[in-house]
Amino acid sequence: MQSPKLLVSLLAAVLVHFVAMRLFPAVAGVVDLFLVAVVLNALEGGSLSGLTFGFVAGLVHDGLTSGPFGLFGFADTVVGYVVARLAQRLVIQRATGILAVVSFAAVLETVIVVGLALLLLPNPELPSPLWVALRAGACGLLGLILHLASGRIRRGLEARRRGRMNRLRIF
Repeated sequence: MQSPKLLVSLLAAVLVHFVAMRLFPAVAGVVDLFLVAVVLNALEGGSLSGLTFGFVAGLVHDGLTSGPFGLFGFADTVVGYVVARLAQRLVIQRATGILAVVSFAAVLETVIVVGLALLLLPNPELPSPLWVALRAGACGLLGLILHLASGRIRRGLEARRRGRMNRLRIF
């Protein structure tokens, strides 16, 4: 049951990425939809699921952006694994926890990408600290909004299922 959900979230991130790059190219550079998808899926899954989905989403992100291939693949793999392990150790259910974890993941991904770029590229372009903070905040808010929306949808579907089950009971 987990695989179709992961595929749908990845396809949604790709579709929104294309639309955002076409309509709002400056905003699309700040918000990393693939990172938000990786973190939200890693919060609900296990370590292997976070690792695998992070790898796939990172490679798709690398394929859709210009730059060296593999930087986001490696960074999102590490982020997916770290967030999944963190979710196994801590109970992260409140809105502030989701906001903090997604923001932390955005900073972690940026640090990994910059570190790899410094090691592998001759003259990498380094982001400003203000841009990193803005990106972390934007990703955190988007992750929070998507988490709250998915929780509301889940609760509505569960209430609907319970209502159907109550109508089926004979006694």
